[in-house]
Amino acid sequence: MKALRSFTVRPRLPESLRALEDLAMNLRWAWDERTRDLFRWVDPDAWEDSRHDPVRLLGLVSRARLVELEEDPAFRTFLDELSEASNRYLERPRWFQSREGLEGGGESPLRSIAYFSPEFGIAEALPQYSGGLGVLAGDHLKAASDLGVPLVGVGLFYRHGYFRQSLSADGWQQERYPELDPYAMALRATDAIVTVDLRGASLHARVWRADVGRVRLYLLDADVEENEPPLREITDRLYGGDTEHRLRQEILLGVGGVRALEAVGEDAQVFHTNEGHAGFLGFERIRRLVVDQGLSFAEALEAARGASIFTTHTPVPAGIDRFPRPLIETYFGGWANAVGLTFDEVMELGHEPGEAPDAPFNMAVMGLRLAGRSNAVSKLHGAVSRAMFAPLWPGAPEDEVPITSVTNGVHGHTWVSSEMSDLLSRHVQPEWPEAPDDRWARIEEAGDDEVWRVRDQSRQRLVTFVRSHLKSSLAARGVAAGDAGWTDDVLDPSALTICFARRFATYKRATLLLSQVERLQNLLLSRDRPVQFVFAGKAHPADDTGKEMIRQIVAFSSLAAVRHRFVFLDDYDIAVARQLLQGADVWLNNPRRPQEACGTSGEKAALNGALNCSILDGWWDEMYDGENGWAIASAEGVADLAKRDQLEADSLFALLEDHIVPTFYDRTQGPVPTRWVSRIKHSLASLGPQVTATRMVKDYVEQLYEPTAARADRLAADGLSAARALAEWKERVSASWKAVHIDTVHTDTVLGGLGDDEAGADLGEERRVAAVVSLGDLSPHDVEVQLLHGPVGPNAELTATAHVPMSVEGSADDGHIRYVGSFVCERAGRYGLAVRVVPSHPDLVTPLELGKVSWA
Repeated sequence: MKALRSFTVRPRLPESLRALEDLAMNLRWAWDERTRDLFRWVDPDAWEDSRHDPVRLLGLVSRARLVELEEDPAFRTFLDELSEASNRYLERPRWFQSREGLEGGGESPLRSIAYFSPEFGIAEALPQYSGGLGVLAGDHLKAASDLGVPLVGVGLFYRHGYFRQSLSADGWQQERYPELDPYAMALRATDAIVTVDLRGASLHARVWRADVGRVRLYLLDADVEENEPPLREITDRLYGGDTEHRLRQEILLGVGGVRALEAVGEDAQVFHTNEGHAGFLGFERIRRLVVDQGLSFAEALEAARGASIFTTHTPVPAGIDRFPRPLIETYFGGWANAVGLTFDEVMELGHEPGEAPDAPFNMAVMGLRLAGRSNAVSKLHGAVSRAMFAPLWPGAPEDEVPITSVTNGVHGHTWVSSEMSDLLSRHVQPEWPEAPDDRWARIEEAGDDEVWRVRDQSRQRLVTFVRSHLKSSLAARGVAAGDAGWTDDVLDPSALTICFARRFATYKRATLLLSQVERLQNLLLSRDRPVQFVFAGKAHPADDTGKEMIRQIVAFSSLAAVRHRFVFLDDYDIAVARQLLQGADVWLNNPRRPQEACGTSGEKAALNGALNCSILDGWWDEMYDGENGWAIASAEGVADLAKRDQLEADSLFALLEDHIVPTFYDRTQGPVPTRWVSRIKHSLASLGPQVTATRMVKDYVEQLYEPTAARADRLAADGLSAARALAEWKERVSASWKAVHIDTVHTDTVLGGLGDDEAGADLGEERRVAAVVSLGDLSPHDVEVQLLHGPVGPNAELTATAHVPMSVEGSADDGHIRYVGSFVCERAGRYGLAVRVVPSHPDLVTPLELGKVSWA
């Protein structure tokens, strides 16, 4: 019999234990070990049954047990202590409120940030994430909370989350989508209901609020009675459905997210889009400026861009959301009319220059066009992104394309084991995630025995977890208990343990080790120096190639000869990841460079004392120093992918056979592998201050949030007069730019006259440059003439280029203007210069923003 109506009954706690509910409803428990200890104390068995979910735990604990806790003075004291600690955390000033030395003095211009993301990985108890993007978003919110940064999150609440993974009898990935009850989670229902138009139908969405420490996270839920059944399913699954379903989700996230902020009373100053999925927030903000403030589209675009930041996470064009024109026209025809654009002009917002009007609408291109500042998520990814999106700025050199980078970091207290956290607290500082470089260096002074004991404990815990998890998985696949007895001896707590856990995408090459089975088996079956591997990860439900990679891994792990040394764990989530990250001796990553935007799992492993063995891609490319792990050689110059994979597999096996295994098992100085431990300590000292989300969020605040906040306020002042003026100036400069050109350039030493351009120069000699420029209808105030100089590399390209603004020396009757500048030759060898004209305006983020450059 099916219920006509259903509802959730929440437990009613005694008044003396009411603080338990407050602690459970703030997701800070996800990274506070003592709070989790408190809930474990409530009922250890129920804690495990709840899968470490405090809200669910409180629904499982018996009334008799609550009476016992009421009468337990030790428990009551601990509860009061943690309640007070939580209040202090939420109320006291933190880094953002307490910093000194702000540029120009005074207070920060930053008041509030709205951080939009399609997924958030806060804890396994709130499964609204699929993988790296969501986990990064969760770590971003947690670090913002720890630092006191005024940020709120905006996302969707998916009633089925991302899928739970299991395996068929032959190792093929199976997906199941359990229904989630928001009333039984750490979510609070707000009074807000937002409405979004979808093809003439009104889509309504409830707004839930999750408290992530000091940060509020708002999640929009379309599964409400006001919607017809097809509309209720819009927020059914993360990354599910067809192209139109995804477009509807992204409209709700972007357009509905902006409306949700207003409905709950959040006054956002800066809008940060985490990937292109929420990009339509820019459309909604532009529409409001046109309809409510009376701005033209161009003026509204400048005002909206001035407060916007776009972060790209995709290093390959195939990974970007694209929507066909008919769909965009169907859903945004009314928007085009409201803001005064033709539909070809709408499509141009999602097109590179020169693309056909009917080409698919590119969400990353739109994100870049609608943001005043944009960034990639590692230095290498920044270079890849500048190359990939260079056509958007046709006059700019590739290395000056205005996409910067902030390398991702990870939230230490979420991912680091309690034993390692204690070690870092003793030797670095109590709040080690916020420690500067010189404090991290102190970990080198830790005793080898002390460090190795932490690693032994973490590896032992991983082995215990793997045995239990594997036995449960086999039972779910129909394997009789008697036939699964071998799992009791899976893995060796003292053997070198290598972990590979991530999304099973083709470029990540999870099966690279299987390409040389004989060498792999020699490692696994060595009597004196065995190696064991633990794999985990999911393939997208529509990715049969990824599923086939999983099947191959599972098939190999099922062979009787190696199954005790090579395992695959299904249903990868935050809880499984934490066990692997804490227990691994080596974290393996072998993508095809440069297709890994960042790859933060290796950062988490490094903080736990694991050593990375990785292709130099993502974060590892900029942080590997030759001693803090190992770099797999990359053969990206080889066009034949099979040959490339073979060469890179050869490099990986050579590292394992000749360096990693011998170093781990070198016990010549006693039971502790001192050379291995030395590498661990150096890895922690060199990587610790770089890989934390604390560093990442500080970088965002100082490099992106505060400059964007100041510019947003400047453009919005006096009835948006600066935004209006900037739009008018851009239109005038763009219309007149064809007439801008450089006629002549002459150089010589300062002491001589202008003359022989090819004459050599002495090191340290000053050179003077003069250029005659025609500006057409523009004035010298509209432009900057720049002298660029530096060493000359291959193909006569300037390298390590310095920029010098040139000044007006005089003008001729024909409108030509003479500019002069000088520079010092700082290096011996071939040296060169160039001269260019770029637009100049005090409200531009960069002179290359318009993509207008005139070169000599």
